[in-house]
Parts: sequence; C-alpha cells; structure tokens
Amino acid sequence: MLIELQKIFVLDTNVILHDSRCIEDFAEHDVMIPITVLEELDRFKRGNEDIHFQARRFLRTLDSMVGSLVSEDGVPRGPGLGQLRVVWTPDLDERVKNAFIHDTPDHRILGTALTLQRNFSDRKVVLVSKDINLRMKAKSVGLIAEDYEADKLSSVDGLYKGKRVIDGVESDEMKCFLGHRPSVASMEVPKINNPVPNENFIYRNGSRSLLLHYSGEEDVYRVIPKRAAYGIKPRNAEQHFALNALLDDEIKLVTLSGRAGTGKTLLALASALEAHQRYEQILLARPIVPLSNRDLGYLPGDIDAKLEPYMQPLFDNLKVIRNQFRGAEKKLEVIDRMLHDESLLITPLSYIRGRSLQSTYFIIDEAQNLTPLEVKTVITRAAEGTKIVLTGDMNQIDQPYLDSLSNGLSYLIDRMVGQSIYAHVTLEKGERSALADLASDLL
Repeated sequence: MLIELQKIFVLDTNVILHDSRCIEDFAEHDVMIPITVLEELDRFKRGNEDIHFQARRFLRTLDSMVGSLVSEDGVPRGPGLGQLRVVWTPDLDERVKNAFIHDTPDHRILGTALTLQRNFSDRKVVLVSKDINLRMKAKSVGLIAEDYEADKLSSVDGLYKGKRVIDGVESDEMKCFLGHRPSVASMEVPKINNPVPNENFIYRNGSRSLLLHYSGEEDVYRVIPKRAAYGIKPRNAEQHFALNALLDDEIKLVTLSGRAGTGKTLLALASALEAHQRYEQILLARPIVPLSNRDLGYLPGDIDAKLEPYMQPLFDNLKVIRNQFRGAEKKLEVIDRMLHDESLLITPLSYIRGRSLQSTYFIIDEAQNLTPLEVKTVITRAAEGTKIVLTGDMNQIDQPYLDSLSNGLSYLIDRMVGQSIYAHVTLEKGERSALADLASDLL
C-alpha cells in the first residue's frame, strides 16, 4: 500500500489578503510562500481597508515564528501541522518565460511553484490562489491549482431561506390562530416539522393564509401583525417577514438577501428610523469596491467627493422615505436633525474598524462583497444594545476573488442558522417596478 507524501501548497498573495490565518488550514502538509508574495504584501502594510489589516497580521505572524523561514527545512507551523517556508528562486522558470510575454508578480509566483514541482518530483505541489486566471495559467503549464476553500460553502442550493410555505392546512388547524391568543404552542401545529428559531411560514388553507413566526426560545408560533415602518408598508409576505425581524429588539442579527428591487435596504433603513428612539445612533455602511479595479485616488475631488458615488444608493433609499412625509414636517425634521447631529450616519464600512458600537442600529449594505473574515470583524464590533443588519445579493458580487460560495454573507447565513438572536429572510419578489422585474428576469 502506497503512503501519500505530504503535499506542498504554494500560496498566492490574494489568499493571505483574504484570510491572514490561512496557514493554519493545511493540516500536515507544507506551506511555501514565494518571496514575491512578501514583496507584494509590502504594498499593503499601510491603510485602513481589511486587506491592509490582513497583510499586517500575516507579517506579524511570520515575524513571531522561531527559526529560519528561508532554510530548506523551514519552521513548524504548530503541533500536528507541516512546515512553513519562504522560497526564493533567482531565475524565472523557462516554461513561464516561453509561455508568457511579461515578467509579472503572478508569473514569478507561478515560476516558484514550477521550480518546487521540479525539485520535489516525488511530492504533489499545489498552487493555491483566489485568482481564476492565474489558476488557469498554472494548469496550462502542467501545475495543479486550487482555490482557497477553507471558508467556502459546498453549495448554495440548500442555503437557509428563513421562510417556508405550508399548504393544505385544514380549517380546524387555522382556528387556533384566529382567536385572541398571543401565541400557539408548537405541539398544536403538527403540520410544521423541525422549525428553526425565528423561521417564518406562510400557513395556507386554499386562498386563505396566515403569516407565522416561530420563537425558538418559547417554542411557540405567533401571527405576524401587519404594520409599517416610518411610512414604508410591506407589499408581500417576504417583506412582512423581514420587517418583523428588523423591528424585533430581541433579534440582534438580521440578514436579508435577494435580487435588486426586493426592498432589502429600504426596509432596513425604514425600520431603523422607526426604532430610532431605542438606539443612540443609526449607522449605514457599505464596502467600497473600486470601479474597474481602480483605487479611490483615481476619482476627482476630496475624500467626500470620492466617496459620494459609493454612498449615493443609501441616500436614494433615504430620499424614498422622506418622500412619504411631504407635508408632515415633524417626521422630516427628525431625519434632518439626525443627519445634522450624526445620530444617522452614512459612511464607508472601512471607517468602522476599531470602533465599539454601543446601542447602535447598524446596517451593512452590499454585504455579499465582504469576505467571511470581514463579516466576523464587523459583527464583533457590536457592544451592548446593538443590532446589526446585513443586506446583499449573492448574484451581484463585485469583488474579483469572491463568489456565491465564498462571500461573507453566504458564510454568515450558513453558520448562524438556529441561533435564537438571529433571523434571515430571502426576498425573491421584486417591488421596484414592473420594468425592473422584467429586466431581472429576462436580461
């Protein structure tokens, strides 16, 4: 019986910037860091974005290791784990020179992996990169290449939606919800199997239906009341489910997913304004994804002018809410006052790092563009009395190294299902306009 030797994993820079703790995830196998990766990390040492934080933390980890990282043996990564080594190859591999025109950092990383493949012909050498194009190049020259999958879901098909339709309910089964009882014990609702805390149900008998919410703490169902939030009225069952979670102070973490036009951000902002007296501040934030991979510095003007295009969608939602109160000056005055004293603040997500958010209603828009580690960083900012809401569309990911399986929003939904202080709703019905719905379906 052949015993497979330890593999050698060669890491691309983007893997480290995605998760600075990635070297913990390769078990007994050895991890090699091309010297080009350290050179690239040097460009990310300064800054306030998450990638800068990841670069600094990884470099501190290397600095804390005992032994010579550049020796042939490298240094141990920990008990039961393989070795870590920084690799320098003075000459670019001939296969890379012949295959590609330019001498780039990607090609040098690829050349390092090929050199290791030649030097360790008895072991499997694998290039790990979040860059699809680099993986294709690696495979074209005979190298094994893989995505970094430690925090990646196996599938999104079974991702929790936070709602179910229960059809064929008998009239007698509906009656227990039609009196004045505030709640109904789960044993009295045998039609629903294995409910999840804060899951929602369309409980239907023919054309008649009820919207139910399951409280896992009390093991009871409650009928969801019809209500509005700061002038915004739900237009479908999913929006009722979302509004119920957004206005429930016992639910500290809410995720809303769905395509454009389903009302995710509008409902979140309206709910925050409705509940503003119970919180010291409302924060609306979104990650900044540079357009065409160009940094903010390419945009004209001062920092406020540079950020305006990214923050405008949030102001657009605020404008929709303001338009509900034409002639109702007191409601408008409340919004204006909150904007003036910054108890309602719209800001880039990167400005939140390091803060402790006390008694804050915190909305993160476009959360599908966050990594799992960024999501963890955001949520761990929550202090006493804070509620966090993340909204996003897994089909509109703008980050080049994320997809529907690896983004932070999908990861969060998968990990949080079943927690009593967490609720999720997938919104599927568009309510922006008939034209917007048609475009989403056909284009």
